[in-house]
Amino acid sequence: MPFLKIDAEKLSQSVVQQIELLILRGILRPGERLPSERELSERMGVSRPSLREAVADLQTRGLLTSRPNAGIFVADVLGSAFPPALIGLFSAHDEAVFDYLAFRRDMEGLAAERAARLGSDTDLAVVAAIFAKMEAAHSKRDPSDEAELDASFHMAIIEASHNVVMLHMMRAMYDLLRQGVFYNRQVMFKNRLNRDNLLDQHRAINSAIQTRDPQAARDAVAAHLGFVEAAMVDQMKARRNEAIARQRLQHEQSK
Repeated sequence: MPFLKIDAEKLSQSVVQQIELLILRGILRPGERLPSERELSERMGVSRPSLREAVADLQTRGLLTSRPNAGIFVADVLGSAFPPALIGLFSAHDEAVFDYLAFRRDMEGLAAERAARLGSDTDLAVVAAIFAKMEAAHSKRDPSDEAELDASFHMAIIEASHNVVMLHMMRAMYDLLRQGVFYNRQVMFKNRLNRDNLLDQHRAINSAIQTRDPQAARDAVAAHLGFVEAAMVDQMKARRNEAIARQRLQHEQSK
């Protein structure tokens, strides 16, 4: 766990600042459990009373939360990024899908460009490691693992861009995507041709980032999300055509 020794006059405040930064930088994630009080106090080199004071402060401000008989967790501060009424509107209207994809194209294109320029060698190694897992999962019949790694791959690029505002905003957007608010990614990955194309697109994104080519990285993201948008249009047309065909069949059977 990424905790450092504390060396400051006001120990509890130093603990607060360190945990704040770990949350801000996305190292500690919503829902993640902190080590036990004993272990955390040893790692950070502070007394338990100082640690308790810091944790109480962070809980008061809504950054940490306590679960009975379970421990202290990073609060799900992203869960309130979008109110339920707005989430309902997103899921009820198709135009939100295309606005979402346009938003991702802009934000993730910029993130990929920044990752190619600003990401450390370790950042790029993380991106490469997740892509390697995607390649391994590609051979599986069940696309679930590959679809989940797809989200992790894009988030690793955003993390490598080192913009904390973008990081938390996009995490909130990806949480909605995982919930199926905008569209069902599993449907897209069930089509073998789509899976092959998507893997090739992710390979192009990874290659551009690994060779530190910002423009190629941004172009590869745009091409990938353009493909996703076209696939979504086809899915919507197919659903509409099937609904019309069912009406025709019902009409014929009623004669």
